Amino acid sequence: MDIKRNILWVILVISLVMLFDNWQRYNGRPASFFPDPVPVQTVNQGTPDPSLTTSSLLGTAAAPDTQVAVNGEKIHIKTDVYEAEINTQGGTLSKLSLTRHADRQQDNHYVSLFDETPSHVYLARTGLIGGGFPNHNDIFRVTPGPRELTSSANTLEVRLESPVKNGVKFVKRYTFTRGSYVIGVQHEIVNAGSVPVQPVLYMELVRDSAPVETPRFSYTYIGPVVYTSQQNFQKVGFSDIDKNKASYVRQADNGWVAMVQHHFASAWLLPQGVMRDIYIQKVDSSLYRVGTKQAVQTLMPGQAVQVPARLFAGPEEERMLENIAPGLELVKDYGWVTIIAKPLFWLLEKIHNLLGNWGWSIVALTLLIKAVFFPLSAASYRSMARMKEISPRMQALRERFKSEPQKMNAALMELYKTEKVNPLGGCLPVVIQIPVFISLYWVLLSSVEMRGAPWIGWIHDLSQQDPYFILPILMALSMFVQTRLNPTPPDPLQAKMMMFMPLAFSVMFFFFPAGLVLYYVVNNVLSILQQWYITKRVAR
Repeated sequence: MDIKRNILWVILVISLVMLFDNWQRYNGRPASFFPDPVPVQTVNQGTPDPSLTTSSLLGTAAAPDTQVAVNGEKIHIKTDVYEAEINTQGGTLSKLSLTRHADRQQDNHYVSLFDETPSHVYLARTGLIGGGFPNHNDIFRVTPGPRELTSSANTLEVRLESPVKNGVKFVKRYTFTRGSYVIGVQHEIVNAGSVPVQPVLYMELVRDSAPVETPRFSYTYIGPVVYTSQQNFQKVGFSDIDKNKASYVRQADNGWVAMVQHHFASAWLLPQGVMRDIYIQKVDSSLYRVGTKQAVQTLMPGQAVQVPARLFAGPEEERMLENIAPGLELVKDYGWVTIIAKPLFWLLEKIHNLLGNWGWSIVALTLLIKAVFFPLSAASYRSMARMKEISPRMQALRERFKSEPQKMNAALMELYKTEKVNPLGGCLPVVIQIPVFISLYWVLLSSVEMRGAPWIGWIHDLSQQDPYFILPILMALSMFVQTRLNPTPPDPLQAKMMMFMPLAFSVMFFFFPAGLVLYYVVNNVLSILQQWYITKRVAR
């Protein structure tokens, strides 16, 4: 039992550390244990890198630095899933709102991925380097055409054309498709000059490190990621970029680059088999970027080339992401428990297909997990019941040999042997189940499917905290009952602390998403019923 208590103490200490750290973040103070870079709320103007005019080789030319748009016109686009703005300065996608996802922090607003304001910048942009060619700082001309996806159309195309610059004209075509979070981006590069040119095309995502909407006291990753077949999924945090410790694959002929935040992501998706350089940089004190550079064939005068790409910007719906690009579902980040979390979400999704309600699906999944682990739980509860039964005799031995530790240990071991009790029997099954519990925590925290999903009565959004704190109160009560069912620790101080633990844990659960608390409440109630039943059987 001492080992089990030690495990519970470790869990309590870790929980309190996370609670304090996230409380610091929530109140606008720097985190003490897991610090993030402090977001800067101003955007500095920049100028194109001088090296653009001196190099045209892949990997040696840098994309221009950011520059605040002051002269560009904002072209408003509307589809069934987006409201967007394309800035004619650079033909940059400067605002993108998801019309099927409401912004909880602003009434009557949608979740915005891309945006360009004095306090927040998040952009998707492309351009050419390698010889002073058109890039995201140049003003493009928009071809006349529709700006809204009509009920009779399945696609909407917006065409932008740059002026000829150093003999090169750059044309972009954005294609929005009904019901899709993937935007086709076709690049046409035309040599309108009199000498051969070999431009390099860059595609990048630029954003600041400003925090986004996340559950209180929960940390989720925000920042660049790179996916390649060589190293699979690589997260490169803002703090690693600040410290010049960014580690990722620099060149590949496959994969994608992305910016990830809680429940939503954006990614540049390039054709497989095309060699590209990958870069992650800090643009200035407030902005970071992740992108690719792709060498274009040498263009003779009058020659043109088409370079296709796709831009994903939307929710991290796992099944949808799997059908868009290899590995893209990994932007829904489960961390080190992915190998367990993915099958759990698959099972949760199958249950939802039958029940049609995510809340009841969580209840059903908890029942299934408890059924699978019933033999382990039963062994644990039997051991705990036997330990509780002989607890008075153990206490008597401790009192009798309190000045002789060696004799006390020998007497306790003899008692265990005589009564056929394993002191580790109650904790080992718990340790085996911990990875599953942690995995389900990340499944429920990371799944955008829970966003806006109701359960019953007062629970209208499983990804938000219980508005009346009913579930957290039930959670605290269930933990208290479990504590009473367990053997009482021989040390009075330990006994008081064990009674205090439900209150300490419930503080966090008051602010956790309702879906998470629902899982733990159901799990605790089932555990109480199992333990009560097995304890009665052992007593008989």
